[in-house]
Amino acid sequence: MPQQPPVRSTPARPARPDASMSLLTNVMDHSLDDGYAEAAARRKTAGEGGMPKTLRSKLGLAVGLVFAALIVTVGAAQARVAAPVVAKEREELIDRIDQETEAADKLEDDVDELRADVSARQREALRDSGGDRSALVGILSGAVAVHGPGVRLVVNDAKDASGGGGDGPRSTSGFSDTGRVRDRDMQRVVNGLWESGAEAVSINGQRLTALSAIRAAGDAILVDNRPLVPPYTVLAVGDGGELSDRFQNSADGLYLHALQENYGIRTALSVEDDVRLPAAPSVIVRTAQPITEKGTS
Repeated sequence: MPQQPPVRSTPARPARPDASMSLLTNVMDHSLDDGYAEAAARRKTAGEGGMPKTLRSKLGLAVGLVFAALIVTVGAAQARVAAPVVAKEREELIDRIDQETEAADKLEDDVDELRADVSARQREALRDSGGDRSALVGILSGAVAVHGPGVRLVVNDAKDASGGGGDGPRSTSGFSDTGRVRDRDMQRVVNGLWESGAEAVSINGQRLTALSAIRAAGDAILVDNRPLVPPYTVLAVGDGGELSDRFQNSADGLYLHALQENYGIRTALSVEDDVRLPAAPSVIVRTAQPITEKGTS
């Protein structure tokens, strides 16, 4: 019986790695739409594609290229010419700003000198008309610099300046619940020191008077419209030991202690043998009445 020849099977071609991405492959292989390709082929067959064939078309193209090159050249030349002019105007503007800044600084110095002269004349008037009480009037009004025994109180924001107990002395929400020192806190501190017997008070070197205002502008604390930054160092002239005890036992001292316990606000109170307070920058006299001899007796 004849033997059948072995059947040789053709090995299957391996599948393409991108067989599952037929759509993406088709887009990559045919990046130009068939319609565009056919239109380009027709133009090429009709002789419409490529470079211009007639002399007139060639001349038109050359003129267009020359015109474009001329525009670019003129623009570059103008930019190069204008660059020194712009630089000169910039230098002149900087010089003008420097001059105006120098003039403003000079005017500010003049204002400070005039303010100091007015304060000196006010102190002289207080000394001449105050009789035996002129020194005391100057101290209480903040018109003269003072020094003597007193206390130093440093109030600073909490280390993390965030979060606090809900049962603390601050009952509202928002900024009041953070560990930041507020203007109302400093108001209570200063009023507590006055009530405890302080004769003169300053915050960060800013002397306070009976007309001083402690306000807030955003997160900043203003004393007489001058911004202060923490830590806030409060100096008070008075009987150091007694002043310290009376303040700590007062309602405002207990309020400050509660802020420390509930919000982490840092405080440090120390008794000093000699603290020095400057005179107030300007003392505004709204009403004045000369002291008679009868009033001084």
